[in-house]
Amino acid sequence: MEIREEQDRFVLLNDDNKEIGEMTWSNAGDKMMIIDHTFVDPAYRGQKLAEKLVFNGVEKARREGKKIIPLCPFAKKEFDEKTEYHDVLRT
Repeated sequence: MEIREEQDRFVLLNDDNKEIGEMTWSNAGDKMMIIDHTFVDPAYRGQKLAEKLVFNGVEKARREGKKIIPLCPFAKKEFDEKTEYHDVLRT
């Protein structure tokens, strides 16, 4: 499995280099990103891959000094459950 950053999204690729998931965001100015969609192919669910996609978004925000608005229901759940993400959560 590989996660690759493309324009405004992280793409999840399987071992055959086929896209099996993504997390998308939009930038709201220079200091904010809005996570608006997270998806993993049903055949690959249950492996914590969506969690890894959101984690990549959190790490990107930390590197770039941005805050995140998690509009995607899955990303919102991750932020609600993981207090370690609160440093990048826009309150």
